Amino acid sequence: MTTADCPLCIGDGGRVVLRTASWRLIHAGEAAWPGFYRLVWNTHVAELSDLRAVDRAACLDAVCAIESAMRRHLSPTKMNLASLGNQVPHLHWHLVARFDWDTHFPAPLWAAPVRQPAMARLADLQARLPALEDDLRSRAFA
Repeated sequence: MTTADCPLCIGDGGRVVLRTASWRLIHAGEAAWPGFYRLVWNTHVAELSDLRAVDRAACLDAVCAIESAMRRHLSPTKMNLASLGNQVPHLHWHLVARFDWDTHFPAPLWAAPVRQPAMARLADLQARLPALEDDLRSRAFA
């Protein structure tokens, strides 16, 4: 895949929450998982090891800072972090707040659901996202 046909080079990949010179944080827009974000590296590279050491550190520092803010604001049972990129080989990290009440917990998101959606809890979680996103935008990321 080249930058000309890479969806993460052509577009943002979702609703942008925060943009820096190196990366952008997008909300994934998954209704079943409101606490699902992606950190997308702005430059087209496929793997973390493609980055210079200073950029790798900045990327992982951002992932950790975002994860920490998500834990503070959303109080998940567990955080899921993944850098998959099998379908879109452009470096991006999935940051997903998981809850013991979500439809798939403790299985991965792509597994079969084990329970019905907890609509009131999803609505409560959705209501907490603006404070999380304001907190992230107020930070001084490099």
